[in-house]
This record gives sequence, structure tokens and C-alpha cells, in this order.
Amino acid sequence: MLTGMTLFHALVLLHVVTGAVGLTAFWGPIVTKKGSLRHRKWGRAACYGFLGAGALAIAMSFLSLWGPEHRHPEIADRDLFDGLFGWMMLYLGTLTVGFVDYGLAVVRHSRERKALRLFRYQAMIAAVIVTGAWCGIYGYRVGHPLMVLVASIGIAAMLIQQRYIWRAADFPKGTHVGEHFRALIGMGISAYTAFLSVGLIRLVPEHVFNPVIWAGPSVIGVGLIIGFTLQAKKAAAQSPTSGARPHPQQVGDGLV
Repeated sequence: MLTGMTLFHALVLLHVVTGAVGLTAFWGPIVTKKGSLRHRKWGRAACYGFLGAGALAIAMSFLSLWGPEHRHPEIADRDLFDGLFGWMMLYLGTLTVGFVDYGLAVVRHSRERKALRLFRYQAMIAAVIVTGAWCGIYGYRVGHPLMVLVASIGIAAMLIQQRYIWRAADFPKGTHVGEHFRALIGMGISAYTAFLSVGLIRLVPEHVFNPVIWAGPSVIGVGLIIGFTLQAKKAAAQSPTSGARPHPQQVGDGLV
């Protein structure tokens, strides 16, 4: 039977493998023609990789918080250790899974938005909000403001998703494309943040408070979202038919 430490190392190995698939494949849908077969294949690979990495991150966070071993003895501040390798890893893993789930769901239910109100989707969003809120509270308690910032960004993203899900009036045709794109960019942001702020810091713990490591994925991801959103608005404005769906190549459509 696997000991706790052996189990943890096995989870880390699987996490690295699945995370490497997701981190690499993530750029495929961005650079390939939107809606093409290659775009969808790269998108599936990224989603499956991040789903695995997110689920494994959740499992590792449980072992970090309640496992029998005293990991990373070089980190003297054990409250900070619990925050970064426990509660924040739990939140980032849940956030990554939540973004993948929503990003695929808005395309699957593009013609029936009310399906996203089912308990199965709402429970996932609630899990992200709860783990994010506790991550922020814990970060405030231990004096780590970047934990609060990362938690706030994820919670805000979930509230934006809920606006799309619960708004009574219909959205313009094709709005789900933007939701799909923003969610999967968010998937990449959360995964890269987890890799840099939790995974990389295992090798260079002296950079645990480096704001560049923490803020880098968000800056790049938000830049991509703004850029593609402006492209979508420009395409919609140039469309000869009012309310017509923008060309998929310009807005990132067609992962599934």
C-alpha cells in the first residue's frame, strides 16, 4: 500500500504530466484557425490536460493540509505554507476545473442557456466561490495580499458567468462565443498562476512574494481577452446583418 509521501509524489508526477499537456496545448487554439479541426483538437487536449491537473491539485492540497508528513521544512512559516500549498492550491485547482467546465458548457448549451442553471453547473460555480473566498480570507490573515487578489479575480469571473446564465433577457446571437473564449483563457490564467506561484516556487522559494510571478499570467490573459473582444466587436460592427454572429475565426469559436 502506498505511504502518504509516496502517494503525494505519485500525484505530483501525474500532475506534472497532465499540467504539461495543458500548458503546452493551451496555445494551440489561440494560434490555429478558429473553428478548424486542429483548433478543436488542440482545445480538447488543453481542456483534458487542465482537468487532470486541476483534479490532482485538489488532491495534493488535501495531503498538504491534512497529510501526516511535514513537507518543505525550509519554509519556516507554516501558516504561509498552508496558505500557498494548501488553501490556494485547492482554490486554483477548483478554479481551473470550473473554467473548463463552463467554457465547454456554454458551447454545448449555446441554444438553451437555461441549462446552465442546473444544479450540476451551479454547484461547480459555488465551489469556486467558496474556495476562493476562504483563500482570500486566509491570505488576509497571514498577510499575503496576492492571495487575496488572485481569489478576488476568480470570484469576479464567476459572478460575470452568473450574469450570463441568469439574465432574463436574451443576449445577442453569438454571445456564448465570448463566454467560451473568456472562460478558457481564464483556465489558462489559473493554471499558469498555479504553476508559477506554487509549482515553480517549490524550486525557488525565495521568490514566493515576487509580484511578477503572480501577476504575469493575469496580465497576458487579460490582454488576450481584451484583444479578441475588440476583434469581435469590430467584426460585429462590419457585419451586413444586424445581430449576425461574427466570423468564428475572429472570436475563437468552435472548441467542441
